[in-house]
Amino acid sequence: MESHASDPRDRILETARDLIRRFGGAKTNVVDIAQAMGLSHSAIYRHFRSKAEIFDALAAATMAEEAALADAFVKADAPAAERLAALVLTLHRSKRAKLADDPEMHALYRRIVEERPDLISDYARRMTGLLRLILADGVARGEFRTMDLDAAAGAVRDAFIVFVHPAHVEAATKAGLDQEAGLQTLMGLVVGGLVAGSIQVGTVQAESQNE
Repeated sequence: MESHASDPRDRILETARDLIRRFGGAKTNVVDIAQAMGLSHSAIYRHFRSKAEIFDALAAATMAEEAALADAFVKADAPAAERLAALVLTLHRSKRAKLADDPEMHALYRRIVEERPDLISDYARRMTGLLRLILADGVARGEFRTMDLDAAAGAVRDAFIVFVHPAHVEAATKAGLDQEAGLQTLMGLVVGGLVAGSIQVGTVQAESQNE
């Protein structure tokens, strides 16, 4: 199995990815990766301490790709509302495509998401920061009302998590649910609230029940 990457770690990850796609994560180990590369397993251990570390690196690479995708929308020259909607929709479609076209890597990614909360925490912070930049730009352009940007970015992230979390996407797909329609409806509500300034983040005020 020939790898075209130049960095040894990248070659190992590329080979591991190929083997996982062919045999699944449970049937792929360090010895298999070494044999596919024509190396001894000790050569792999010079770069990764274990199979788990290789798999974590594969998941981290996917997260980095998603962050780069999101960053492209942050930097795009378009209204903030359009970029926000396009970012979430594109992430959702990429998760659905991975489930359909790359099921073994989807399964690995889903498992790592469940087993490594530290990786997910770092990923969530990165993605929340990118959402914050879009919201801040929307405020600066006069599209959105002034808001607590940190709280608002976290709220927007949480609102759409069901559309991008691999477990939710998989469950909805298996159930035949049209998540995209729901996503677009929710996006309309969120953007409408941001434009009108009707979303109060961080404080819930209950109306008096006294007559």
